[in-house]
Amino acid sequence: MTYYFTSKIRRTIGKRIKKIRKMKKLKQVEVAVDAGLNPSYYGKIERGIVNPSVEKLYGIIRALNTKSSEIIPF
Repeated sequence: MTYYFTSKIRRTIGKRIKKIRKMKKLKQVEVAVDAGLNPSYYGKIERGIVNPSVEKLYGIIRALNTKSSEIIPF
């Protein structure tokens, strides 16, 4: 089964990820590498351009050492 986040949800997730990353004083490349993602793709996630898989979001959540409820708006 394939799922897609709406553009509004993608932007919300991206804003939340960026906010947490900045609060922890991390660079995009640091989080991307820790999450096992290409830094360019990670940047697109923060901007809400791409539809990340649950696995990719899980990697970001682990890299940021945060809870999924702080990133996923539902």
